[in-house]
Formats: sequence, structure tokens, C-alpha cells
Amino acid sequence: MAHAELTRAAEGEAMPPRPRSFAASLEASLGTLVEIPAALLVVAEIVILFAGVVARYGLHRLLIWSDELASILFLWLAMLGAAVAFRRAEHMRMTAIVANAKPAMRAYLDLVATCAALAFLLLVAWPAYEYAYEESFITTPALQIPNIWRAAALPVGIGLMALFAFLRLARAGDLRVALGAVLSVALLIGMFWLAQPWLRPLGNINLIIFFVGVAGFCVFTGVPIAFGFGLAIFGYLALTTRTPLMVLVGRIMDEGMSHLILLSVPLFVFLGLLIEMTGMARAMVAFLASLLGHVRGGLHYVLVGAMYLVSGISGSKAADMAAVAPVLFPEMKQRGAKPGDLVALLAATGAQTETIPPSLVLITIGSVTGVSIAALFTGGLLPGVVLAITLSALVWWRYRDEDLSHVTRATGGEIVRSFVIALPALALPFVIRAAVVEGIATATEVSTIGIVYGLVVGLLVYRHFDWRRLMPMLVETACLSGAILLIIGTATGMAWGLTQSGFSRALAGAMTGLPGGSATFIAVSIVAFTVLGSVLEGIPAIVLFGPLLFPIARTVGVHEVHYAMIIILAMGIGLFAPPFGVGYYAACAIGRVDPAEGIRPIWGYLLALLIGLIIVAIFPWISIGFL
Repeated sequence: MAHAELTRAAEGEAMPPRPRSFAASLEASLGTLVEIPAALLVVAEIVILFAGVVARYGLHRLLIWSDELASILFLWLAMLGAAVAFRRAEHMRMTAIVANAKPAMRAYLDLVATCAALAFLLLVAWPAYEYAYEESFITTPALQIPNIWRAAALPVGIGLMALFAFLRLARAGDLRVALGAVLSVALLIGMFWLAQPWLRPLGNINLIIFFVGVAGFCVFTGVPIAFGFGLAIFGYLALTTRTPLMVLVGRIMDEGMSHLILLSVPLFVFLGLLIEMTGMARAMVAFLASLLGHVRGGLHYVLVGAMYLVSGISGSKAADMAAVAPVLFPEMKQRGAKPGDLVALLAATGAQTETIPPSLVLITIGSVTGVSIAALFTGGLLPGVVLAITLSALVWWRYRDEDLSHVTRATGGEIVRSFVIALPALALPFVIRAAVVEGIATATEVSTIGIVYGLVVGLLVYRHFDWRRLMPMLVETACLSGAILLIIGTATGMAWGLTQSGFSRALAGAMTGLPGGSATFIAVSIVAFTVLGSVLEGIPAIVLFGPLLFPIARTVGVHEVHYAMIIILAMGIGLFAPPFGVGYYAACAIGRVDPAEGIRPIWGYLLALLIGLIIVAIFPWISIGFL
């Protein structure tokens, strides 16, 4: 067939357009049409929320409509961002098993993942439409408009993702593989549907079947986590309960995704990209290097300190690492550091800084458990310092004999000059954290203040502002935010299902009855969340198990902020631990190093992190001493 087409082309015959090319061009055009409004929604959220801050603190007036309008646009941003992430294949997924499969099997599993996502979208499309229709009869209190203006974001976003899934299948190179993937997913769904009469009498055993079996199978086969969770909760509700499926869309996904606290997610993501683009991160690193660059292992200490300063602002560990590593790695390699050790330390610093505010994991915990975000921001600073000390101790041991004969020590004048240059950048993380901790502004409000501060500093102080990168940054913000928020929505659904089934009461009884009291409870939590962090990443695990375990922690006498720090650090270790931890592979990709080179050195750093975690767990004062 291909030979015949080439022959016709050589002879000048007109060739009919190939469906694959048409699908690709249609997908690209539709993708642009979705990306533009998604980017504009990010801008609109920044403007609306900052206007509310100015009106409140500058004009001493309240814009009573600002929060409501921001909430309406937020759901649209979440759904359009999720559609952008789907089109760009950037929804979070576990690829450790898929990546090691043979090419043919990998292609099949990738198409199965697309089909599984499409199945969930098609199954939930009608309940989403019903929910939007029901909301048309409700009027918003401040703007006095029908709430369908907000609720319509759900069926529109679901429809766009389903369309992108169809187009991806249409672009599949091998029709037989695509057909096999479609039939495989359809057969599995059909088997569950036919098994409905046998499933309902099983009671809470269905929790294991759907929330462990279905969700686990989806995650390990490379289905994006959000859609694996979605299939699990949809199957559980549809096949084993009499709960109206509209509840899944409205009471669970909508409320889970659009909690006003979570509005800070896209804003901090954009702020992190802004810090990198304006050169603020580079200025911080340069100052730390002038202080420590002349001591043995000095640049490794700089890497640990720089990650502490910039961490948590972007909402993405990959973005944090990408802002720091390219500045330091070339010089570190010139000094003789092995590439494998560099990416190992980079991954370890990613785990070390998971509790550093304004981490999105902290914001998510506050959203789903009701713990004070200001308290979490205060409690997260010292645990990161403790892990930094344990990492630095290992760095000192490994690089105690480093040859620095060719390194020139920075003069006092050079240190002062680099400090003055870095001061506007160094001030930003502390201003953000202090504003939330002191109650001056909420996490959402302070993110807009940080963005405006970053724009002013980038334009007037560093004068390093690439306007051509602004649109891609806005699209990237919408994309990452949509991927995060869709996971939160479906994970909230699973958590709701666990609660409604009575599992949370059974879990509370089992955990409170463990011998050893709070010490055993903490030890079990560390093991569990290390595994969960490796498989699910931080935010899905928190949304799924936070509402269940935090009340238990209070019952056994563990302070909720102390418990939050323990499980966040445990998840961080799992997230950056090979072979499953996706954070480790992100560090390798940023450092452009073969993952095999970092496997051996990272175990020492993981041991140092574990020692730091145990210290944090034993001494609650580290987390709650300044509350």
C-alpha cells in the first residue's frame, strides 16, 4: 500500500488526504483553540484576585463578587487545563512498568490507557450534562446569574477530552493494535457490567475489588491516575450502590476540584515559572555559590540550599529542579562530580523540600482535612532543615577529599555584590510565607501578590523578561493545574466512597487498636505513605487517605501538623525512590543522565532522608514548636 502511494506521487497523481494526517491537523487546531482560553483564564484569575486584594487592603472596600467570579472561572480553568493536559499527554501516570515493556507491548499499553480514559469520559458524560442542567435552576448569590455558567465547564471539559482521545486513537499507527486496545477495555467493562448481580451482595469486599483491584490495575498499566481513580469510583457507585451518578460529578468531582483554597494551585504554578524566567532563581543560586563554592562539597551544599529556597512555589518538583540544576551542574561536573551522584542528590533534595511552604501538598492537606494552612506553612520549615542537615552530612563524607586547588574563593566584595543582586529574589519566598503565617493574606491572595512582585522585579530589577515565553508559560500553568485538579476531583470521589461505605470507621478502629499507640501508628503511616508516594505521588495519596487518617491521628494523640509533616516526607521519599518513583526519573531527565547511573548513589541519600524523617517523627517540636 505504501509503495503504491509513493508510485502515484512520483507519477504526479493526486493522492487523497490520509485520515491520520487529517486527525493530527484537527487535533493541533483544536488544541490551540483550547489553549488560548485556558491561558486567558489564568490571566483573568490573577487580575480578579489581585483586584480583590487591592480593594480590601488599599481602598478598604470589599468586592463581594470577586470570589464568586473567580470560583466560576476556576472550574473552567480546571477543566480546560485538564483537556490541554490530555492532548499533550501530561496527565500524571506511573510509567515504570510500561517503559520497560517491549516496543510493541508499550504501544498497546499506551492505547489501552487512552481507551480507559475515553471509557471513563463517555461513562461520566451524561451525568455531567444532567448536573449542569440541574444547576441551571440555581442563581448565584452575588452575580445573580444561573449557575449553569459555572457547571457547564464539566460537560464541556469532558467532551473535549473525549474528542482528543478519539483523535489520538485515529492517529494510531497500527489499526489492529488500536482495535485490540479498544476491544480489551470494552471487554473488561462488559465483564464488570455483567457481574453486577454478583457484586452487590459482596458488601465492602467491593472496596477491595474496585479501589485496590481496578485502581491498582489501571495505575500499574499506565492509565493516567485521574482516570484510573475515576473508573474505580464510577464502577463502585454504578455497580454496587444505588447512588445517583450525578452525585459523582456534582457532590464529589465539582466540589473536590473547585474548593476555593485550591485556586492558589495555578497561581503558584505560574509564579514558579515566572521566577525561573526572570532569572530570580539564578540570582539565588549565584549568591549561595559565592558563599560556599570554595569549600569541599560546597556546590552540593548550594544545591541543597537553593532547592530549599525555591521549592514549593512552582507546584512542580520538576520545575523546581529545572530552575536550579542547569545553573550548578556544569561547574559541579568540572570539579569532578559524577553525573549519577548529581541526579541522585537532586532527586533527594526534591524529597527533602516537600514540606517547604507554599507547597501545593500543604495546600491540598489544608483543603481536604481542614488543618490550618498557616499552621502547616509554619510547621513545614524546620523539617526541611533537618533533612537538609542529614543530606549535608552525607555530602561532607562523600566529598571530604575533593580537590579544590583550582577553585578561587569569592572575595568579600563579590559576596556582597551577589547578595545585593539576589536580595529581591531571596525576599520573595520569605514574604510569601510570612504573609500567610501572620494572617495578612490567604494562600490564594499572597500568590497574586507574589506574581505582581515577580513581574515588577523581573521587568525593573533583573530586566530579564522574555515576552515570547509568556503565552507558553500560561498554557503550561493551565496544563499542570488541570492535571493536578482532575486527580484531586476523582481521588475525592474515592475518599467519599470509602467514607460512605463505613470503611473509615473500621480503619479508625483498627489503627487505634494497634499495640504501641501513637508510635506504632506513625511507623505504619511512614511505611504506607512511602509506598503510596512511590505509586500515586503526593497529592492523590493525600486526597484519598488524608480525610481518613487525620482524625485517627488526633484520636491516638498525634498533632495534626506533626502528622502532616511525617506523611509528606514519607511520600517524598517514595516519590523520588527508584524503581517506581517518578520524581527520580524527572531528575534524571533534567540532568540528562541515564537513570542507571544514579541508582547506586541515591540509596545513601535516601538513607540520610530516612534518618531525618525518623528524627522529625521522634521529636514533634520540630514540626509544632513555633505554632
